[in-house]
Amino acid sequence: MTNILVVYTSTMGNTRKMAEAVADGSRSVEGVEVVLREATEATQGEVRECDGLLLGTPMRHRSADARVKKFIEDTIEVLWLRDELVGKVGGVFSVGGGYGDAGAGVEIAQLGLLAAMAGAGMILVSLPKTTPGAGVAGSHWGAHGRSGGPNMEPQGVTVEMLHCAYHHGANVARVAVALQGKELMARGNQAPSQELIAMFANAEPQNTPPS
Repeated sequence: MTNILVVYTSTMGNTRKMAEAVADGSRSVEGVEVVLREATEATQGEVRECDGLLLGTPMRHRSADARVKKFIEDTIEVLWLRDELVGKVGGVFSVGGGYGDAGAGVEIAQLGLLAAMAGAGMILVSLPKTTPGAGVAGSHWGAHGRSGGPNMEPQGVTVEMLHCAYHHGANVARVAVALQGKELMARGNQAPSQELIAMFANAEPQNTPPS
């Protein structure tokens, strides 16, 4: 069985709809089980055990939502230290209602999420323009639902956008199925020592800059 984890956060409900569509697309692939988690509830164990991770966010000032960033810092960063994400499959999706046909800043935000995955050694799945629905919900890097109109008036994500998210989830799942159990990534560098990992995990924030 191939395990896909979909992690997201949502305020108005649009990113939740995209996440559910992504999860449904992943489930459509034979031999796949899907876990759908809000970013504040996803655990390190669930990420460690998954074969593929889909990470979704609403747009926040041309960046990811703070709850998704915290998930990256508290979970992906810790597993990066231990080399536990190397070779897993990753993909991203987003929702925004800002100015611009794709929603202002979506490319920067999605690339930020993908950068965290790339740093952890994950194998990234983009969104080709051949994906159904990509004409209204494609950004090269992942599915994006535009939830606002030309003047940022709330409209919600459309069926076409959810269709694109569905197929993006299916694409990621198919790649994860194909790669499951295969050690394709060369290894040679060593993960940090357990002492260093513990130091990072327990570090207190600095209130004053070092002298």
